[in-house]
Amino acid sequence: MFSKYDYIIWDWNGTLFNDVVVCSQIINGILIKYGYPGLTLERYRNIFTFPVVDYYREAGFDFSVHPFEIVGKEWMDIYEQRKGECAVFPEVFEVLDYFKSKGKKQFILSAYKQDQLQSIVNKFEITGYFDKILGLDNIWAHSKLDLGKDLLTNLNHGGKAILIGDTLHDHEVAVELGIDSVLVNTGHQTHERLIKSGVKVFNGLKELMG
Repeated sequence: MFSKYDYIIWDWNGTLFNDVVVCSQIINGILIKYGYPGLTLERYRNIFTFPVVDYYREAGFDFSVHPFEIVGKEWMDIYEQRKGECAVFPEVFEVLDYFKSKGKKQFILSAYKQDQLQSIVNKFEITGYFDKILGLDNIWAHSKLDLGKDLLTNLNHGGKAILIGDTLHDHEVAVELGIDSVLVNTGHQTHERLIKSGVKVFNGLKELMG
């Protein structure tokens, strides 16, 4: 299904980078620290969303007692300490090679902070697969829409770009950008949520090469 696309735009967290379990563990630790009930992994994947302030609220935080700016920064600080426990999905090298062999230009479009994103992509020695790696200039993960608009303006893509992500937000970004999208169900949101987008949902990266 990717033959008509020249440009593959990848989400990072939960799509190429498998940090779902660590992310859920961190939010649980902070919830419990402040006296809130913890989340199961399934519950986490059922409520995770963008902007992340909405997901924190759904997780149970009372921002009048524990402001988002405090707990959000605490989460990010712990994530930076623990992200080394995570790795890219095992199929990442194979699927990036696959699209490269088909002559596709590949990009990362992420709500992760730019300098930290670049550093961790470098760590896994996959930087060379991408024509550009784009992250936000702050830690609050509001939206990557403006980054995507700038990218597509520069590409002059002619409808030949597709976004691959793991959340409904990725699909929403693609709609706003006027490009197609597909989703993988191995990331931060459940298959049941993703199919509500109406686009193709794959059972992991391996299926993208089918």
